[in-house]
Amino acid sequence: MADMQKISDTLIAGKVEDLKKLVQQAIDEGTGASEILNQALMPGMDVVGERMENGDMFIPEVLMSAKAMSGTLEILKPLLTPEESKSAGKVIIGTVKGDLHDIGKNLVAMMLESAGYEVVNRGVDIAPESFVEAVKKHEAQVVALSALLTTTMPQMQKTIAALKESGLKDQVKVIVGGAPVTEKYAKEIGAEGYAPDAGSANKLVKSLMH
Repeated sequence: MADMQKISDTLIAGKVEDLKKLVQQAIDEGTGASEILNQALMPGMDVVGERMENGDMFIPEVLMSAKAMSGTLEILKPLLTPEESKSAGKVIIGTVKGDLHDIGKNLVAMMLESAGYEVVNRGVDIAPESFVEAVKKHEAQVVALSALLTTTMPQMQKTIAALKESGLKDQVKVIVGGAPVTEKYAKEIGAEGYAPDAGSANKLVKSLMH
């Protein structure tokens, strides 16, 4: 019987190759792909998110865990049934116009992908109308906006306004984050949520989807 706790712990430790070996071994022993995903990997990434939120894990470590998760998903995805591999929802993510910071945003994208969401990462310096186009094209349920400069924060408000103008705001939830952004600011501009880090962004998206 596969040791789910060991798989979980190896993921949390960010040991990419060890994790792949353990997962492959579990599959060879007859453990189902969805079982490994739901009983070992997802709970492991939840712990990573929580530790990041609490300041017990830092970006380099979180990146290693996310990388380990991505590598393992490559092994598991072909073994999942269409129903099992169905995405938990679609998220458009990007850094707003005028802002070129992307480390935090990419980390959020990796965490969300690890949690089973289909993430469309638009990159940096994204204009409001580009977010609107992406929502239309991908029929996303959540838009995640990032800003690391106080001067680019108003672009978040402009993006929400553009979504309203195009009649899409009722279909999507907007979440915001980045160093200068606060919960108060998120409320002021009409966003549905604010997340200070990738761990809490993951929880926030989960709560907004259900």
